[in-house]
Amino acid sequence: VQLQASGGGLVQPGDSLRLSCAASGHTFSSYIMGWFRQAPGKERQFVAAISWPGGKTYYSDSVKGRFTISRSNAENTVYLRMNSLKHEDTAVYYCATEIDVLRPSESFEYHYWGQGTLVTVSS
Repeated sequence: VQLQASGGGLVQPGDSLRLSCAASGHTFSSYIMGWFRQAPGKERQFVAAISWPGGKTYYSDSVKGRFTISRSNAENTVYLRMNSLKHEDTAVYYCATEIDVLRPSESFEYHYWGQGTLVTVSS
């Protein structure tokens, strides 16, 4: 399974950004894709997740109402739309996928990870 994350960059507070994660190399019929982030010196933190095929979404409290996770079935890609970005959103963002996840917010549930994309929010 390969996950390719992209879309990170340098933005100012209040700006928006969209991350993408393209998945390939698997034939899972039911799975979940999630976004996690890790800021310098901090532990990896759950951001959002979405299930396939049901489309159920999960968000951390810190991003609820600002971030939106979505998917493209045709492209096997998950997106993370990030609005009203804050300094504290600065981190490397990772996408991950797994089948039969009981707790989508727990990083140890996921075995397949992308390489990460850096988001820097700075004025």
